[in-house]
Amino acid sequence: MGGPDTRDSGLAADAVASHLRRLTGRRAAVRADAYAGTVDAGQGDSGVRLAELVAAFSLAMDLGLGQPMEHVLRSWIIAARMGDRTGLAADDRDSLYWVVTLAWVGCVADTPEVASWFGDDIAFRRDSYRVDQAGLPMMGFALKHVALGSPPLHRLLRAADLVVTGRAAIQRGLMSHCLTTAQMAERLGLGEVSDPLQQVFARWDGTGVPNGVAGEGIAPAVRLFHLADTAEVHHWTGGVAGAVEVARARRGKQFDPAVVDAFCGSAAEVLADLDAIPGWSGLIESEPGLQRRLTNRELDQALEAVGDFTDLRSASRAGHSRAVAALSGGAAEMCGLPDSEVVTLRRAALVHDLGMHGLPATIIDKPGPLNGSESERMRMRAYYTERMLARPAALARIGAVAALANERMDGSGYHRGLSGPAISVTGRILAAADAYQAMTEPRAHRPAMSAGAAADELRTEVRAGRLAGDAVDAVLAATGQRRGKRRSGPAGLTAREVEVLTLIARGASNRQVARSLGISEKTAGTHIEHIYTKTGASSRSTATLFAVQHGLLDSYETLDL
Repeated sequence: MGGPDTRDSGLAADAVASHLRRLTGRRAAVRADAYAGTVDAGQGDSGVRLAELVAAFSLAMDLGLGQPMEHVLRSWIIAARMGDRTGLAADDRDSLYWVVTLAWVGCVADTPEVASWFGDDIAFRRDSYRVDQAGLPMMGFALKHVALGSPPLHRLLRAADLVVTGRAAIQRGLMSHCLTTAQMAERLGLGEVSDPLQQVFARWDGTGVPNGVAGEGIAPAVRLFHLADTAEVHHWTGGVAGAVEVARARRGKQFDPAVVDAFCGSAAEVLADLDAIPGWSGLIESEPGLQRRLTNRELDQALEAVGDFTDLRSASRAGHSRAVAALSGGAAEMCGLPDSEVVTLRRAALVHDLGMHGLPATIIDKPGPLNGSESERMRMRAYYTERMLARPAALARIGAVAALANERMDGSGYHRGLSGPAISVTGRILAAADAYQAMTEPRAHRPAMSAGAAADELRTEVRAGRLAGDAVDAVLAATGQRRGKRRSGPAGLTAREVEVLTLIARGASNRQVARSLGISEKTAGTHIEHIYTKTGASSRSTATLFAVQHGLLDSYETLDL
């Protein structure tokens, strides 16, 4: 692309120029509906089972929990085997799959809050498996990890805050996790498991969240998940004896006594051959209740949900994946790519940051430059993305494009270090769209760039040989004209409330909202209360999802925080 590269890419310069002339006044976001699901009018078979897509997303949860890949897979096998031994009803077996695979989805939503208390959120979740998460043991664990990696004085101050107010904050975080997980289930068409998923942090002894849920009031699938999730981790590190020990230690506390007794009586058989399991595909194939295949339109919607939830790992990235998808799709359409390639590119853009789940917030939102080891971990995200989407074949095609988002024409990108003709047309467009969108969003180490500054920076990258010229031209054209201020918003939000919602979705505090809009902190708080009431949100993460789903974060204009 750009000069001689045009021959390699197959993009016709005259076609690009023609499309650029016709683009004036339009937005890529408006175009998204025109090509999303264009294959078979959206109703054709996508080639992907819903269970396979959720399995792919569960690999991201493995990383976010600090566990070896396919921890969730092994947990499901343990839970299913225990279900056979405890008389789990046949109708509940499918629900068990969805509960186990989606239970930890909400951990992405509470990442900013967990990081604000404990620093490396992935290390915190990994280590939390070692302790019964209630009462004094949990408080001792939390104090040990509070502000880990920070200077001693800061750690001491945060520890004092944790003792005074932390318990309530942590409980709110757990509830936010559960509600967010339930919302993910709803968006995937799995409303039947939204209620059980809100019991992920419930405990047999009633000391969990939500309050008052205990004993037989906890769904059978959730009780099996509780034991299987923890036993898998302890089996990985301590063998059968380690798994039995933790089950007995938490019997009647976190775990259902009947489930523990059944497990301890057959632990060797339940935990046998977990390392020999071939993978998700064969297991899903053998489960009659997991054969639902997604239409093209359903796959688009499911990938949108995955992208939205992935972006929640950092407040400044809210809506990033959707915006990159809109830019990429619009640019590809203008370049004359076939409909099938446009659709694949848009889908790839929605999940190009899936590997971000393997990065702790201390790297994603680090206010200064990354050191060598942090940079290496950042480069791994593209590999993780491709690895998660490796199966089935329909997802692998999407993953192959998604993994190109950080490749550069001169070979300086990652994770493969591809260059020139080795980077596909769709990969070149995705790289340019991702770079532009990221520049126009705030980051911990810099403020957001204006649209003009971002465009200048992209052209500098073209001159340096890192981005393809015609891909950049198409992406910049696809941005269209900058949107003016909204007169009104969804759910009856006023123009000012839309402004406030946009800011809090980007991670702004009440004080920052007040300063940015020239209002008092009390007034900002009142606006936020009204926003929560009108949108039905109960936390920052659910408000952010509302903003993303209603296109409130797709403007390229940002306010200085």
